[in-house]
Amino acid sequence: MGLIKAGIGALGGVLADQWREYFYCDSLEAEVLAAKGVKRSSRRSSNKKGSENVITNGSIIAVNDGQCMMIVEQGKVVEFSAEPGEFIWDSSTEPTIFYGGFGEGLGQSWETLKKRFTFGGDTGKDQRVYFFNTKEVMGNKYGTANPVPFRVVDSNVGLDMDIALRCCGEYSYRIVNPMLFYKNVCGNVDGEYSRDELDSQLKSELLTALQPAFAQISAQGIRYSAIPGHTMEIADALNNILSAKWRNLRGIEVASFGVTSLKASEEDEAMIKELQRNAAFKDPTMAAAQLANAQAAAMQAAARNENAGPAMAFMGMGMAQNMGGMNTQGLYQMGQQNAPAPQNVQGAPVQESTPAANGWTCACGHGDNKGKFCPECGAKKPAGAPLYRCDKCGWEPADPKNPPKFCPECGDRFDENDIQ
Repeated sequence: MGLIKAGIGALGGVLADQWREYFYCDSLEAEVLAAKGVKRSSRRSSNKKGSENVITNGSIIAVNDGQCMMIVEQGKVVEFSAEPGEFIWDSSTEPTIFYGGFGEGLGQSWETLKKRFTFGGDTGKDQRVYFFNTKEVMGNKYGTANPVPFRVVDSNVGLDMDIALRCCGEYSYRIVNPMLFYKNVCGNVDGEYSRDELDSQLKSELLTALQPAFAQISAQGIRYSAIPGHTMEIADALNNILSAKWRNLRGIEVASFGVTSLKASEEDEAMIKELQRNAAFKDPTMAAAQLANAQAAAMQAAARNENAGPAMAFMGMGMAQNMGGMNTQGLYQMGQQNAPAPQNVQGAPVQESTPAANGWTCACGHGDNKGKFCPECGAKKPAGAPLYRCDKCGWEPADPKNPPKFCPECGDRFDENDIQ
C-alpha cells in the first residue's frame, strides 16, 4: 500500500506541477524590508493543487520599481533581478510540457516522477521567490542619551578644545546589496521581515559611530553650530565608519542624516564666546572701542548717581572720563600703526605726505612740530636756529629763521614771543 500511495502521490504531484506559475508582490509597505513572493491563483485557475515551494520551469515573476527579486533553491541563491518588468525563469529544475517543447518536457517530467517516488511521493525540493524593498527607509529617529564629544577648532582665534554635544533627529537607510541582506539578516524567512526587527540594533550602532563621524566633520573645520548645514558630509562620514558592519555585512547604508536639535552645554557655549571675544580684542582698535564703550557706560552711571548729589555726580563723570583716556588713545594709535598701508588701484602702496619743511621732528618720531614742545611725548624742542611766527596774527615769513623786524600783516614787532 505504501508503494502504491507513493506512486500515486508522485504522479499527481508531477501532473499538478506542470502548470507555469505567476509570482508577484504587492507594493511593499515602508515597514517591510523583505517578503516571500506568492503565486497568483484566481477562482478561474486550474493551478490550485501545485506543490508548495516549487517553481515550474518557464514561470513568470513580476518585479516592480523599488523592488529586487531573488530566487532561492534548496537554500542557495540561484537567480537575481533588480530590473522592473517581467522576469521568466527558464532554468528551473522542475520541467513542464508547456515550456521548452512537449517531447523534452515529457522526458524530464518522467525523470522527476521517478525521483519523487523515491521520496515517498514528496517533491524533495524547496524553491522560493523573495522580494526586497530597495526604496529609502525613512523616519528612523535617534537621540544621544549621553553627550557626544566634539572638537572645536578655530584657527582665527587659536581655539582648540573639546565640548559635549547632545544631538537628535532622523536618518534613513536603504538596502544596496539584497544578497548580503538575505544571507546575514533576514534568511529564509517565511512571510515578511519588518524593520522593527532591525532598527534597535541599527540605532545603537549609529549612535556609537556618531562620535568618530563628528571628529571627521571637526577635522574639516566645520563649527558645531554649522553642522545642520552639513548633513550630507555626516552621512558620508557615517557610511565610512559603518561600512564594515552595514554595507559589507548586511548590505545596507545610510541614505540621509537629519539634525533636529544640536545643543552644547551652557558652560561650553559661554567659554567659546568668551574666548572668541577676547581673541577679537587682539585688534587694538576693537579693544579701544570696547574701552570707550565701558567709559561711556561708567559716565552715564555716574551721571545717574542721584544719591551722591550733583557735585559728586559730575566729579564721578570726570573721573570716568579720565580713567584710561590715554590708554584708549594709545590703542587707537597702535591700530593705525598696525593697519596695512593704503594701496592705489594698481595695488602699489600709497606714499604718505612728508612733514612740512618748516616743522621739526621729535626723537619719538612725531614730525611737523611747530611748537616749543612735542604734542606727542612732551619733549622740548631741540636747540638750534629759532623759528619765528607772529604771535598776534599767525603770519609766517617765507624764511622762518630770518623774519622781518615787523609783521607785514599786523605791524607787530618780532621778538622772543614770536619764537616757536
